[in-house]
Amino acid sequence: MLKRTVPTPFGDLTLVEEDGAITALEWACVAHLDQSDLLDEAAAQLEAYACGKREVFDLPLRVAGSRFQQDVCDVMSVIPFGFTRTYGEIAKELGVPAQAVGQACGGNPIPVLIPCHRVMGAKGLTGFSGRGGVETKVALLRHEGAAGLLI
Repeated sequence: MLKRTVPTPFGDLTLVEEDGAITALEWACVAHLDQSDLLDEAAAQLEAYACGKREVFDLPLRVAGSRFQQDVCDVMSVIPFGFTRTYGEIAKELGVPAQAVGQACGGNPIPVLIPCHRVMGAKGLTGFSGRGGVETKVALLRHEGAAGLLI
């Protein structure tokens, strides 16, 4: 397992690489500087996103967990930059309860790259499992120009 910490306006984010794929993104305080071509590319893409120069990530990602966790992450992965969906919309698409989608969003091992911050409750803003909680979710949505959707 290799790790690289990238400072961003949203906090220090640590990319985790295993067997040629990004498997986690952690809010971390400890600097990791492991070297690999994939970590170089992932760090460059994350830095470009943080600077407003990238809207889509193009990296090999591997989500550990149940098939359901993977399905929810697949749906979240295609929510476009600057847009949001609700837990209920995703639940309807997958044929499951919204609460289960919420739990899977909270268990997303690769936040930001798999944009769980783009998922909202039926009545608007909900929690966020990243460091800083809802404030970090709001910062990510503002960064993407989705602030008008927070009402």
